Formats: sequence, structure tokens, C-alpha cells
Amino acid sequence: MDALYFQLGWQHIINWDAYDHILFVIALSAIYLLRDWRKVLILVTAFTIGHSITLALSVLHIIRIPAALVEFLIPVTICITAVSNILQRGEEPQNLQLNYCYALFFGLIHGLGFSNYLKSLLGNEVSIVKPLLGFNLGLEFGQIIIVMSILLISSLIVKIGHLKRRDWTMFLSSATFGVAFLMVIQGVRALF
Repeated sequence: MDALYFQLGWQHIINWDAYDHILFVIALSAIYLLRDWRKVLILVTAFTIGHSITLALSVLHIIRIPAALVEFLIPVTICITAVSNILQRGEEPQNLQLNYCYALFFGLIHGLGFSNYLKSLLGNEVSIVKPLLGFNLGLEFGQIIIVMSILLISSLIVKIGHLKRRDWTMFLSSATFGVAFLMVIQGVRALF
């Protein structure tokens, strides 16, 4: 693994310029508390697998999708995930298999968003295996930091703040949806 690319991966995620990615991780994590960390770790890993696949395919020039379309689809994935959270019934997360499928499939879309950034970093690298692995592991590490922060905050608000878990999920998912929906509108304008 290449330490430089690992560092670039986690720094790229924990950067306000990557707020679309942070929003997606918030949407993925919104229905969980700290005690659910294993479930969320599987979700984030499914997401990483998805974006690793398209990131590699794009860097290797096997697939090419217009950047404007990708920039439109990324906030759409955030909106869908947030709406899915809002439509869940009860306090405890349900349809975990569906959540894992969302994470994997939407990871494929998000990976395309990273491809131009990674292509510019790779430059004339002879082998992309180590840099790609390092970058993806760095992304995963950064996502875990964000997820653990969200789970900790959610747990504190629900347990110490005595807010109903469902109310917190609705608030967090609705706020995330609102920001992402504005990004969808911007994306539509960029497409046409």
C-alpha cells in the first residue's frame, strides 16, 4: 500500500470540498446509533467496494461517463437514501439488506466522482494497483472517522438529549435531503 495515497484518500474525504460525500455518509448513518457500529461498518465497506470498482474501471479508461451526469447522480443518491430513511417505520433500522444494496450500488456512482481527481494524482504512474489500493483504504478510513462521529453525536442527542430516535432520524435525513436536493437542481442546470 502506498502511504501517500492513503493519506490523500482520507484527507480527500475529511475535507469540506467533499461535502457531497460527507452528506451521503450522513444519510447512510442517520438511522443508526453508536451501538449499531458493526452494521454501519458493513454499509460503509459495501459503499467502498462499489466506488473502488468504478474508480478502477474509470482510471483504467474502461468506462467513461460525462462528469456533469455523475455530478447530477451523486446528489440523487443522497436524496434517495435520505427519503428511504424518512420512510422507515419504527425506531430501529429495517431493511438492512436493502441498505447494503443502496450502499454498494450508490458507491458505483460515487466512485466515478473520484476518478478525475485520482487520475490527476496518478499522472504517469506505471502501476496503479498500490496507489489505487492506498487511496481506497484512505477513503475507507476517512469514512469511518465521519461515521463514528455521526454515530457518537446521534447517540448523545438520543440518549442524553432524550430525543426520540425516530425524531432525530427524521431531522438528520430531512436536513441532508434538503441540501442534496439543492445540489440536484444545480446538477440539472449543468446537464442542460
